[in-house]
Amino acid sequence: MKAIAYAAATALVAGAAHAGGYAAPVVETPVTAPVVEPVTITPSGWTGFYAGAQYGMGSGDLGDRGARPDFGDFDAYGLHAGYQHGFGKFVLGGELDYNRVSPDENYSNGDLTRLRLRAGADMGKFQPYVTVGAAKLKTDEFSDTGMTYGLGVDYKLAENFSVGAEYTRNDFKDVLADSEGINGNDLDLNLVQLRASFRF
Repeated sequence: MKAIAYAAATALVAGAAHAGGYAAPVVETPVTAPVVEPVTITPSGWTGFYAGAQYGMGSGDLGDRGARPDFGDFDAYGLHAGYQHGFGKFVLGGELDYNRVSPDENYSNGDLTRLRLRAGADMGKFQPYVTVGAAKLKTDEFSDTGMTYGLGVDYKLAENFSVGAEYTRNDFKDVLADSEGINGNDLDLNLVQLRASFRF
């Protein structure tokens, strides 16, 4: 009798479960928010102080010089030092350089000193740049301050050593003016130099 009652109860429960469409409870998987990596700006490899030497050749044009001899071709060699700072892909800085200028026999050797701004592009080991500033040329015949501007490129051979090439134009007004105040000649110097710099 008990067996019959148990079988009936089991059949009743099974029928109810089938009729009600029983389904196992759904366990929700927690949603994990994506991890956002912080944006880091890598400092430019061109940031810092540098100093080195340069050597090159140039030519000087005195314009409408009359009977005066032209400035002619010359060698230029000297030292430079400066600082640069990287701003993303841009590099800004300033530089002071000194060159000993050795023109043809018509004029004495002179000193060319320049203070310049530089603006370049960080291209890894390469840095092309433009430059502009003030220049002072002093010889036994005259002393004058003018403007200098140009362009160049530096290349890193090692993290602390670079080489480069540069072209500059250096313009001076009214050099060789006489004692009576008569205007002199405009002197334009075109200079191409190779450079080597240690970086700190």
